[in-house]
Amino acid sequence: MITIKSKEQIEKMGRAGRILADCHKEIAKMIRPGITSWEIDQFVEGFLTKHGATPEQKGYHGYPYATCASVNDVICHGFPKKEPLNDGDIVTIDMVVRIDGWLADSAWSYAVGNISPIAEKLLQVTKESLYKGIEQAVPGNRIGDVSHAIQVYAESHGFSVVRDFIGHGIGSEMHEEPQVPHYGPAGKGPRIKEGMVFTIEPMLNVGKYHSKVDQDGWTARTYDGSLSAQYEHTIAITSQGPIILTEQ
Repeated sequence: MITIKSKEQIEKMGRAGRILADCHKEIAKMIRPGITSWEIDQFVEGFLTKHGATPEQKGYHGYPYATCASVNDVICHGFPKKEPLNDGDIVTIDMVVRIDGWLADSAWSYAVGNISPIAEKLLQVTKESLYKGIEQAVPGNRIGDVSHAIQVYAESHGFSVVRDFIGHGIGSEMHEEPQVPHYGPAGKGPRIKEGMVFTIEPMLNVGKYHSKVDQDGWTARTYDGSLSAQYEHTIAITSQGPIILTEQ
C-alpha cells in the first residue's frame, strides 16, 4: 500500500534531507586520491551524530556500516574499506538519514582525481538521467513515465540501466511502496499522486546491465566488470510538481 504523507511529515523528511545533502557537500571536499571509504564512513557517522541524526543503514538486516561505498565496477551496497581510493576511480556514497522518526535517502557518485573520459561521461549522464526521471514525477503521470524517461535518456548515450535494483517509497520506513524501476514502458505502474514520497536512483553501466553479488551477500557489481555509477534523490510530490528533499 502506498502511504500519502502530510505536509508536516514531508517537512520532517525535508529536515533529514537537508542534513543528508549537507553531509554530501562535506564528502565532496574530502574526495581525493589516498582517502579511504572507511574514513568517509566514519566521518558520516560523526556528522550525523553531531546533527542529532542516525544512519538508518547501520544494522539494517545486519548491514554493519553507516554508508554504502561502491567503487568502479560496484553498482551498489559496497562495504567501506581501508584501502585508499586511487586517482581515476569513481565512488558512489549512499546513505539513509533518520531524524525525528523520518527518513531521507540519497546517493552521489564522485570522481577521484583525474578520471577517464568515459567515466566522466558516465557520471554526467547518470546524474542527468535522474533529473529526466524527476521531471516526469508529477501528479497524474505514472511511475512508468519516470522509468521510461530514464531508460530512453541513458540508452541514447550508450549506457545500460541496471534492472536488479530500483527506487522505492520512503517515509518512516526505508523501503515502502511504490517500487520505482529505472526502465520499462511509459504509462504503466501506479498513478503518481500529491503526498507520495519516493526515491529515484538510476544505476547506469558502461557495459551490460547484468549484475552479480559478492560472497558477502551485499556487494553488487557489474557482471562484465564495467564501470557503474548511481545518483539518487528523495522527492515529494506536490500539486506544483516534485520537490527534491535531498538537493544540495
